[in-house]
Amino acid sequence: MTNLSDLVVGHYANRGLFALIADGLKTAGKDLHSITLNDLKSVDEFHIGGVQATNDLLTQLKIGRETDVLDIGSGIGGPARHMAAEYGAKVIGLDLTPEFVDTASQLTKLTNLKIKFKVGSALDMPFAGDSFDLATLIHVGMNLPDKGKLFSEAARVLRAGGSFAIYDVMRVGDGHPNFPVPWASAPEASFVETREVYQAAAIAAGFVKQTERTRAEFAIEYFKNLKAGILKSGPPLVGLHLVMGADAQIKITNMVKGIENGHVAPIEMIFKKPIR
Repeated sequence: MTNLSDLVVGHYANRGLFALIADGLKTAGKDLHSITLNDLKSVDEFHIGGVQATNDLLTQLKIGRETDVLDIGSGIGGPARHMAAEYGAKVIGLDLTPEFVDTASQLTKLTNLKIKFKVGSALDMPFAGDSFDLATLIHVGMNLPDKGKLFSEAARVLRAGGSFAIYDVMRVGDGHPNFPVPWASAPEASFVETREVYQAAAIAAGFVKQTERTRAEFAIEYFKNLKAGILKSGPPLVGLHLVMGADAQIKITNMVKGIENGHVAPIEMIFKKPIR
């Protein structure tokens, strides 16, 4: 792996992550032989807005039992499992971090779903061309320095008429949140870019933009409600702190301040690969 890949994997790697989640589930009184998707939602939707944000993105797409989906940067598998369970889609998850792939596979086995997860880079995808109808990218682009290569790879693996749905934290003003943030411990691993950079890379790869939506207000409300829930009932036994590590609170605080200060915002963008 390159030095950058080492930085990214090192940021996300948390040795024993599956065991931590399994122990949390058992402490919460869950039977590991009958785990449901809802049991995992507080930990496996590692992006702003959680499962609501996932649903908000997916409801704009055509997705069903015949849809071949590639979830790029699939993490520990939450969105992939959601697409498989709620839509019956045939999903493959791709992630650079081996421990995420291993944890995703083990959690998916607990839920009795059939999803393949592979270790690999979004900038050099280990798939043949014209393999998928839909590609999703949820809070991943911030770790990818070459947006042009990301879009060219997405265009390559998508079939004509396929969609590329993105939900990323993007730069909307001057400045950057303080470090650490959920996606990077230091500046050299953070590649937050503007929507214009994404759009230019998409056009160069042959995509046509379908929709775009800024979700800053949604994010601020989400974190407000999350904080209120924690103050009332305490943090969940199985939560994103298990994924982010001991400094989870400061990472979240820095990101929220970045959104409130107008430096960054979560943005949806959906592109289509034209039928020639």
